[in-house]
Amino acid sequence: MKILMVLTSHSALGDTGKKTGFWVEEFAAPYYVLADAGAIITIASPAGGQPPVDPASEAADAQTPDTARFYKDFEAVNKVANSVKLSDVKETDHDAVFYPGGHGPLWDLANDTNSIQLIQDFYKNKKPIAFVCHAPAALIKVKDENGDALVKGKTVTGFSNAEEEAVKLTKVVPFLLADKLKALGAQYSNGADWSSYTKQDGLLITGQNPASSAAVAKLLLAAVKEKQ
Repeated sequence: MKILMVLTSHSALGDTGKKTGFWVEEFAAPYYVLADAGAIITIASPAGGQPPVDPASEAADAQTPDTARFYKDFEAVNKVANSVKLSDVKETDHDAVFYPGGHGPLWDLANDTNSIQLIQDFYKNKKPIAFVCHAPAALIKVKDENGDALVKGKTVTGFSNAEEEAVKLTKVVPFLLADKLKALGAQYSNGADWSSYTKQDGLLITGQNPASSAAVAKLLLAAVKEKQ
């Protein structure tokens, strides 16, 4: 079982002068769900090398047993630090793909042509695709085989407007994820703020926020096993 994990390479939080990137917990929790199940994991990012980490995800109140495990896991830390370039990745080498969040994907993965093509290839070849928190932003320009938005008519979730308001970034982000998904025709819904909430529509799996990341990985794992 070979799983691709795609991290953002974007580090600027809009025009605030502050930094963003990927959310550590949203990487660590799924990574260990998948790795502990025996998955061979490849980590990629648009720029390759060390993807930027969202500083807020390193705050004391954002830590979990999975993040603690990650910080002590030299192999995993090194794998992240040396992520492969997304342009060098082939869908044919993997059984599924997982996109962790953080605000970074709103800027780069939402528009990255390599990412868009990769997701389309996974889906076309009937391989599970999973996204958590802000990572469903990577879907907004993805098309199905008819040229329609892939998310059109599909049940999805992602970071809610209320959660974006809670972190005071509604005026900073390039778009509100929930509104964008709805505008594309997705059947978007969300659960309570900061609680685990997931949606699965066939091969498409999405999670609302950091608390949903492990649950999304478990759904992805089950979907991969079902295909094998």
